[in-house]
Order: sequence, then C-alpha cells, then structure tokens
Amino acid sequence: MHKYKIIIEYDGSGFVGWQKQENGNSIQESIEKAIYKLSNENVNVFGSGRTDSGVHARGQVAHFELKKEISIDKIRDGLNQHLRPLPISILESKKVNNDFHARFSAKLRFYEYLIINRRSPLTFNKKQVWCIFKKLDIIKIKEAIPYFIGKHDFNAFRSIDCQSSSSIKTINNFSLEYNEELLKFSISAKSFLHSQVRIIVGTLIEVGKGKIPPEEILKILESKDRSKAGATAPAHGLYLLKIDY
Repeated sequence: MHKYKIIIEYDGSGFVGWQKQENGNSIQESIEKAIYKLSNENVNVFGSGRTDSGVHARGQVAHFELKKEISIDKIRDGLNQHLRPLPISILESKKVNNDFHARFSAKLRFYEYLIINRRSPLTFNKKQVWCIFKKLDIIKIKEAIPYFIGKHDFNAFRSIDCQSSSSIKTINNFSLEYNEELLKFSISAKSFLHSQVRIIVGTLIEVGKGKIPPEEILKILESKDRSKAGATAPAHGLYLLKIDY
C-alpha cells in the first residue's frame, strides 16, 4: 500500500462539514469520490479534524492509501481536476510513512477567525467573515485574551454536543490583529473541543460590546458553566489555518 498526505484548501459554504453525512455533501466524501475517479480505488480519507458546516480551511491535512503508486504531482493535479467546480483545492501532495496519521500525528492545530467591524453591511465575502455592526472595544478584547492562554478546564467553552471525555485543553498561543475594520484572531493548541474556538470568539465579542468585563473570563472558566459564556460565533468566520507535525 502507498500512503499519501494532502494539504487542502476549501470554502466550507454549502457543505455539511468535513465529515461524511447522509444529509448533504461533505468535503471528505467529495475528495473520496475524486480519488476514485483518479485511481479507480475506493478509499477512506482521514482528516486532521472535523470542521463544522460553513467552516473554511486554508491548510486542512488528510491522508489515504492506494494499492497502486501514483506520482505526487498527478495526485494533486488529478484530484483538482476531478474536484472542479467544487470550492476545494489540493495545495500539496506527498508520500508519507505508514505510521503517519493526519489526526493522531498532529502536534499543533492553528485556527483563525475573521471579523469585519463596521456600521455598513457587507457586499462581498458575506460567507467568509462575520460582520459586526456595533463598534467593538479592541483594547478590552485584548485585555481578555491572556486569560485563555495555558491549561484550563474549558467546559464553559464547548458545545453541549461535544463528545470529548475531558474538557481540559492547553491553548499555546492566542492573539488579535486589528487593522482598520478587520479583526483577525489567531489561536493554536494540540486539539480543541467542539465549537471551542467559536464560543471563545463569541465571548470576546461580548467583552468588546461591554457586556462582559475582561476579568470575568477567569470566573467563567472556573464556573465550567456553558451558560456563563457568550454565544457561539458563526461558522463562516472560522478557518483551519494549518497543522504542525
């Protein structure tokens, strides 16, 4: 068997998410169909993580195995040909050792969340950023961010549908870049809980609106109570940026 690693970029709009589901088109299933058209082999594609419906990726990583060897250039170009016109692009392909696993070999996952903060509604990129009309207090948001960094119990910041056995996670880095009307949150960890990044961002927006004081973040963490945190930010502002191995 020959194992291949691919790096994938996609617009999550119009998909049910990464994982195959019966109720609509998924990124995973779309790639598996493209591999079959290229190789005439039915394969299972394993991703580094399951992005929800509407979430985008600039550097999702996946792997699969083929019985016959195909050049890495043909893997990339052939899959891109068979994926058209879907908004999915194979950026890179390479052969990897048998012990490589896109999910379990990952050491660090990087996400970013994009927000446009302005009074006027968007005419472009409506499904690629979250537009917030109320003026946000950027200073307050930046004051709140350090409370999330490090090892914490993030039970207050995970979806009620989260199936993880533990809510203990370690945030390695978390920052905010602000340029005119664009806010870009960058966050990294070995792994995240279901909807964790979106709930964190949603809570920080409440801070920016003056509804939650920055120092209240520590109390919310300690409460372990989902109802104390803010609303879940929309999926369409979130991007899986890259995976470190």
